[in-house]
Amino acid sequence: MATLTVRNLDDDLVRALRIRAAEHGRSAEAEHREILRQALTNGRQPSPRASAAQRLAEFRRRTAERGSAPALDLLRESREGRTEDLAGTSGA
Repeated sequence: MATLTVRNLDDDLVRALRIRAAEHGRSAEAEHREILRQALTNGRQPSPRASAAQRLAEFRRRTAERGSAPALDLLRESREGRTEDLAGTSGA
């Protein structure tokens, strides 16, 4: 990755950048990168949070099409097997 140095920034601008970074819960450097990314991509790239929300929605859509989750079925089978073992009714 490249390093970018910006010299001779006004103190008020630096202070405003630090405040903005704190408001967004980011380091000053991370905030600067985000500002540059947004300015240079015109917002075309989704934010990581929006991207995660889209992936989650897609996952939910795909799992809803399948019906019940396989893990839930396995858990039920496991519980049923333990109940049979305790009752002495298993085939073993």
